[in-house]
Amino acid sequence: MSDDELPRVLRLLWGHEERRRGPKPAMSIHDIGTAAVKIADADGLPAVSMSRVARDLGYTTMSLYRYVSSKDDLYVVMLDEAYGEFAVSYPARAGWRRRMTLWAEAARDVLTQHPWVLQVPLSEPPLSPNQVGWMEAGLQAFADTGLTEQEKLSSMLLVDVYVRGITQLMTYMTVANSADGLTEQEADQLYAKRLDQLVDPERYPAVSAALGSGSLSDDSDFAVNEFDFGLKGVLNGIAALVDRRS
Repeated sequence: MSDDELPRVLRLLWGHEERRRGPKPAMSIHDIGTAAVKIADADGLPAVSMSRVARDLGYTTMSLYRYVSSKDDLYVVMLDEAYGEFAVSYPARAGWRRRMTLWAEAARDVLTQHPWVLQVPLSEPPLSPNQVGWMEAGLQAFADTGLTEQEKLSSMLLVDVYVRGITQLMTYMTVANSADGLTEQEADQLYAKRLDQLVDPERYPAVSAALGSGSLSDDSDFAVNEFDFGLKGVLNGIAALVDRRS
């Protein structure tokens, strides 16, 4: 296969594969994606294998190779299935900030529902139909901003990287707290108590000030408050660029 030839997994996902003569195949590329996502949601990404997916579908492992030729191909199908179509409708009069906020919140919701997505190795930009649809929606959010096409792409990437990073942090903390049998508030209070025993105010005055203010052990919802605070900061930076382009 030449470098510019589409892999079969992409042709199948986009519906570009020619129908073969004979009866309609009992299994589809979307069936494979659905089964693999179900396994990853239940047991984590390491549990996903060609043999496990085939077994759950009631087929032989070799039959899967007619659709996906490698684990990387399987990841492409899984990501497309996990993200699904971008289903958020931007309000007619919404500005770019509101549209991008909706896009970021939708992306966060996907990652929260399917945290294993953050563990999938990324070897190239999105090429599957649903992920390209998300890319289209992200770029459309910046319509009429005056940004260049490159700046729109870079701005969308910046937001996506932020969403992935903060969601990964929140996911890991939630898993760790659950393993210890702690609520978020209990974990915050335990952290503050331990930090208080370790930190010398003269050596760490800024940390001590934060600790003394109660900011490290308040009852705010980290997943909501920190996500909103960080996203506003990212969008403020993009807004400065938009203002210059106006």
